[in-house]
Amino acid sequence: MKRFTAETANPNDIIDELLHGGGAVGISGLFTPEEIANARAIVMAHSEETAEKVTHFQGAAEEEGKLNLQRRVWNLLAKGEVFSRMAAHPKLLEILRAFLGTEFIMGSIAANRILPGGPGQEPHVDYPYWDFHKPETHPVGFNGSFPMNAQVSVLLDPFTKESGATGYVPGSQKELRYPVAEDKFFERCEQMTGEPGEVALFYGVTWHCAMPNNADHDRSAILIQYLPKWVKPMEDMPAALPKEFLDQASPDMRQLLGLNYPYPEVLDAARAGNTEGRK
Repeated sequence: MKRFTAETANPNDIIDELLHGGGAVGISGLFTPEEIANARAIVMAHSEETAEKVTHFQGAAEEEGKLNLQRRVWNLLAKGEVFSRMAAHPKLLEILRAFLGTEFIMGSIAANRILPGGPGQEPHVDYPYWDFHKPETHPVGFNGSFPMNAQVSVLLDPFTKESGATGYVPGSQKELRYPVAEDKFFERCEQMTGEPGEVALFYGVTWHCAMPNNADHDRSAILIQYLPKWVKPMEDMPAALPKEFLDQASPDMRQLLGLNYPYPEVLDAARAGNTEGRK
């Protein structure tokens, strides 16, 4: 995985790597130790209860009775201001505006905590491609030549091979296809290792999955999904946020929440006049 710092993270270089290289990059220096400690404390507090939350690609864990070793914390924007700073970090916005279009949105922001002994995930691709194991439900000719997803993982714990750092197959994003057993994912994969505070940024059609946590410590991260403005987001974040948050949202946060994009709209009741076109 190619690695950059906050100073060397040139959008053109990163986009070339996401589309034509390995499909994933690491970026360091975006967040302070204090921000990471604050975010981790909030995630730990909200995930100490064993009540299960909706999760994905964890069928084997559910069958083995180990689903409690993987815990999700959703609706993070309502749980701490630090998560808004993470989602709208200026360097990330600069890269993503070049990758997904200047009016891109956020589809989800959540925490994923895998406890020691937690099993890994099924190798997969991410939303909105994540059910491409049913290709007949997608348009003919659908492909990954233009991106409809970017994933950001902000590491809260050491991501090592032992702790189950995200596994991925470099170059697998070049052909949109859901991985199958014959692809021998676990024999071919590399891992997105890193220290707390580092960011893994990858194109969601890259085959990837969380690996088993065989360490004696948690493996937790903030997972942020970004989409072009016209892709239906995975989470209905505005509906889950308090009105005060929405009223006080910055211009960047309003964009991320999709509040600047009017569709779908009841056009029969919309303001009269020509609303789209060059003039």
